[in-house]
Amino acid sequence: MFPRRSSLGLVAAESRTLMDKRPTSRKQLCHRFGGAGFRFAVLATGLIALWPELAQAFALSHGDALKIGKRVWQNECGGTISGLTSWNEGENFASLGIGHFIWYPKGQRGPFEESFPKLVSFVSSRGAKLPGFLLGVGRLQPCPWNSRAEFLQAQNTSEMNQLRRFLADTVDLQAEFLVARLDASLPKMLAEAAPADRTNVQKQFERLTKTPQGCYALIDYVNFKGEGVLHTERYAGQGWGLLQVLETMQGNSDSGAPDEFARAAKVVLTRRAKNAPADRHETRWLTGWLRRVNSYSGG
Repeated sequence: MFPRRSSLGLVAAESRTLMDKRPTSRKQLCHRFGGAGFRFAVLATGLIALWPELAQAFALSHGDALKIGKRVWQNECGGTISGLTSWNEGENFASLGIGHFIWYPKGQRGPFEESFPKLVSFVSSRGAKLPGFLLGVGRLQPCPWNSRAEFLQAQNTSEMNQLRRFLADTVDLQAEFLVARLDASLPKMLAEAAPADRTNVQKQFERLTKTPQGCYALIDYVNFKGEGVLHTERYAGQGWGLLQVLETMQGNSDSGAPDEFARAAKVVLTRRAKNAPADRHETRWLTGWLRRVNSYSGG
């Protein structure tokens, strides 16, 4: 059996797109986060449908959650509305929303998990109104733009403007979705880890959930580089996801966990760049990756 798992949940919104939420019934947990504690809350059935492993989650206060959501948005999109709809050079998918969720066009697939259709299903289950062209996306409808060139040519179209408005208006739900992914990641990581490593993975995860900076690090990194459980997301047999970072950690201090996480993430990401196929030129991105993980320790 796996060690006891902890859960973490988040409700966040960008200040210009705040949506009032009906309060949920919660139980106090010991840790304090900026004056508002982690609390248990059963999330909507749509969340359970996306990740059956998830039964319960913690929720942060609206203000504290907003801080993390805005930091993720800043990391991925520069905190801008225009950055919510991107297609990076050299990639075969659109990157959408505050977490740059992946959406593949018809006939295109890659090693990375497609997350935008899951996001659409989730926000729809929470009552958000979808633009007409997004109806059915939760059932794996492909991205309507077939290439980066088509995507860039469509920047001022009605569909693209609707997409940006939808993404700007659902920042809080996107933040919930991000943290739901983190919460669901733990059983996946424990299943993938070697039996001898599972206790340490659980321990390092829990160390990080006990500090505000550690929570931010976990939420951001699992969105940034994944859980580390997919064998397609490996070079030379070595992954670069959250699991691999946690496996690299060995410390015990809760207060020191974010700093150790940042150091471990740098080791894992540097190894990825070294192992990457030469034609991907991933060393060009390494400086930005390391700058991002510096934010986990405040360095």
